Order: sequence, then C-alpha cells, then structure tokens
Amino acid sequence: MKNKASNAQGFAAVTAIFLIVIIAALGAFMLTVSNTQQLTSAQDIQGSRAYWAARAGLEWGVGSVLNTSACPTLPTPSPTELQIVNHKVILRCERYTYLEATQSVNIFEFTSVASPIGAGAVGSLGYIERSVSASIER
Repeated sequence: MKNKASNAQGFAAVTAIFLIVIIAALGAFMLTVSNTQQLTSAQDIQGSRAYWAARAGLEWGVGSVLNTSACPTLPTPSPTELQIVNHKVILRCERYTYLEATQSVNIFEFTSVASPIGAGAVGSLGYIERSVSASIER
C-alpha cells in the first residue's frame, strides 16, 4: 500500500514561495506609501516657507508704498526681485489713479510670487510656488 504523504510532496515549498511573494509585495507597497508621505510632508513644509516669503515680499511692498506713495523699486523698476531666506520673490506693483469727486485717488495693486531658489522648473517634482496679492488705496 502506498503512503498518502508521498502524494503531497512539494506542497509546503509552493506555499512558502507564495507567502514570500505576498510579503515582498506588501513590503514594496509600504515602502512606496512611506516615500510618498515623506515627499508630501517635505512639499508641505516648502509650500509654507514659500507662502511666508511671498507674504514678507508683499508686506515690504505695502510698507514702501505707505512711506513713499510710489511703487517700490530696487535698482530696477517693477517687477522687483527680492531674495528672502533662500526664496526668490518677485513683487509686482501697479498704480492706478482715478478722480473721486475732485480728489485724485491712487490704488496700488501688489502681487508677490515666491519659490525656493534652485527648486527647478515649473512642473518638476520639487517645484513649489506661492502667490499672494493685495491692493491698497493711498
């Protein structure tokens, strides 16, 4: 009489290989999720820094208008390029004048755009850009 165990030879090896493949796939998935979370977190931090750099550029421009009643300029006219804590900030200022009754009124519109220096080009994975705008009447 034949032994019934001899018919089941090799089944343990197939099961072990199957489990190894499943565990490897789960490990690869967990690694991908971890890398994505880390990249998203880094982009969130860079986005926050770019926002505050854009905000600082905007406040510099508004303060300049309040002091001089003219659009701010560095060595070159608008758009003004600033460097704020490793960020390139481009500040645009436009002045519009109109008459209200008999009085001349100036409206200044600002747009401040910040991106990290050396972040690559638009569309690249590490590129972050934030824009803030405001207008004041003076």
